[in-house]
Amino acid sequence: MKTTLILGATSNPSRYANLAAKRLVANGHKIINIGIKSGEAAGVPIQKAAETLTDIDTITLYLGPQNQSEYYDYILKTKPKRIIFNPGAENPELELLAKENGIDTIEACTLVLLSTGQY
Repeated sequence: MKTTLILGATSNPSRYANLAAKRLVANGHKIINIGIKSGEAAGVPIQKAAETLTDIDTITLYLGPQNQSEYYDYILKTKPKRIIFNPGAENPELELLAKENGIDTIEACTLVLLSTGQY
């Protein structure tokens, strides 16, 4: 089973990151929630970006570019197969770093990808 790491996870049900967590789980995907506040999304605890995780297929970003730089090393060490830059998370600097490290990037909406069967 492919694992998706949600960076910018939140327990706030009105946020897209929370909705994406619910839709990913409903579609049979294993998720890991990483955020700054504790809580849960889709029944999965939200944790801080502490230890480097492995076997991550996708990181889906729900952080604006101004909040991403502190996670660059964490993202690159995680070595996902791809990073999805959701609307508002687009970041040419991180996209270039990812590509230089052999990580595919896509500017898309996780919710749309799921609803159209492209995830």
